[in-house]
Amino acid sequence: MTAIRRGGAEYLEAVAAIQQASPGAARWRVADYLEQDFWVAIEGNRVVGFLVARNVAADEREILNLAVAPDFRRKGVARALVDAALGAFRGSVFLEVRESNAVALKFYKSLGFKELSRRPGYYDSPFETAIVMKFHSC
Repeated sequence: MTAIRRGGAEYLEAVAAIQQASPGAARWRVADYLEQDFWVAIEGNRVVGFLVARNVAADEREILNLAVAPDFRRKGVARALVDAALGAFRGSVFLEVRESNAVALKFYKSLGFKELSRRPGYYDSPFETAIVMKFHSC
């Protein structure tokens, strides 16, 4: 069974490998995740996914990055990470996703996120539009 726990420095190497193996994931410096709300999914001894979020205001959060190891995708890991990161939070949750990332768009919509706006040229490597999504929990 996959365990979800708070991330720490001991997980950064594995998180960097997952980020590298995930073309749709943001390319942040993984050491910076320690300054955010950082969660990891553990299966056995292995990190199989991560999520990074931050509070923007008392009633507003932003998911900065979410990725799952390729061999653990579509097994509920991402959903478990989102559930853990949002927990008892009440308010608006925002995120950006690459326009071409159809799998992520479908996943976020299945959680209740709605498209709010678009940011042309938001991403580079490759240059691409971001879709801004919002979820409101009560």
